[in-house]
Amino acid sequence: MFISPYEKVGGLVWVARMLDKIRLRAGDQLPEEYHAYMGLGFDRRCVRFLGVTYQALVERVIAGGTDEEILEWCFATGTRRSEDEIHVWNEYMIKRGWRDTDAPPNDLQEYKEKYGLGHRADVLTYFDFYEVDEGRKP
Repeated sequence: MFISPYEKVGGLVWVARMLDKIRLRAGDQLPEEYHAYMGLGFDRRCVRFLGVTYQALVERVIAGGTDEEILEWCFATGTRRSEDEIHVWNEYMIKRGWRDTDAPPNDLQEYKEKYGLGHRADVLTYFDFYEVDEGRKP
C-alpha cells in the first residue's frame, strides 16, 4: 500500500513514507481512514526532528520535487542533522513499541488487537506492524 517505514531518504527512515502519504492525499488516493493521522504520531516526531512544520512540509511536497530535494529543503529550512543524530533517530523509530517508555502501557498490543494482529508475537514494533498489515511481511 504505502512505502515501507524502513525505506530511507538521506539515510532517514519514515521520511519516504510520510512524503508518500502526503502525495497520495493530495491526489485523493489516500484511504480516508489515514486522514485523521496525517501530521500526528510519527509524522509529528519527524517534522520536529527536521525542524519544520507539517503544514510547510505539505506545501513543499505539493509544489513538487523528489524525496531527496524535499529532504534537502527540510535541512535548509529547519535543522540539518548529523550522521550520529540520524543514526539515533533511525534506531529510535525502528524500535518504537518494543520496550517503549514513550507510549502508554500495552499501546502496541491494543493497536495489534484492533487490526486483528493481536496473536502475532513476532510483531514487536510499530514498523513490524506496518510491514505485516500492509502485506510486505507474512
